Amino acid sequence: MEQRIGSSSQPVEGAGFDPAFIPGITAPVSAKRQDTEPEDAVETEETDSAEDVDVPAAQAEEATEGAEGEEGEDEPDGPVFEAADRRARIVADRKGVRLRLDEESCEFRWDEIGAVETEAPRFGKRFTITVHTPDRRWYPIEIEATARAHFKEWEEQLDAVLDAYFEE
Repeated sequence: MEQRIGSSSQPVEGAGFDPAFIPGITAPVSAKRQDTEPEDAVETEETDSAEDVDVPAAQAEEATEGAEGEEGEDEPDGPVFEAADRRARIVADRKGVRLRLDEESCEFRWDEIGAVETEAPRFGKRFTITVHTPDRRWYPIEIEATARAHFKEWEEQLDAVLDAYFEE
């Protein structure tokens, strides 16, 4: 006889239950949905996808970012701001602002951004960048610096990007 440990109820998704919830980013597909498909459908998917190698979304995005960066090296695109730590990453360039925290990521074009705010703490090494949208939503991300001296560099680089691409 099989026994299950834990609750049988489904988890509720949303900002009230998940502090890392970002609206507009879909939740990962659960394993139960894949198991409930008919066996014939699974077999046909396997034969169709045998020729094509599936690449996880994160690797595909990094590959496209790398390819775009190589193309952009030939022509002067203007200033680029990039900061990252072990969990978080922010990139601001001519296309807009891209935020990534662990497995989640979001992208904002310049016309979707209402304001970009930075905050350097008095103590500590976590630099906070918040992207505000016109519909009164905000998306903060904290980057842990190796030294507090990076805060001034990051402020200057981000200001150069905002001056070049962000129109008030």
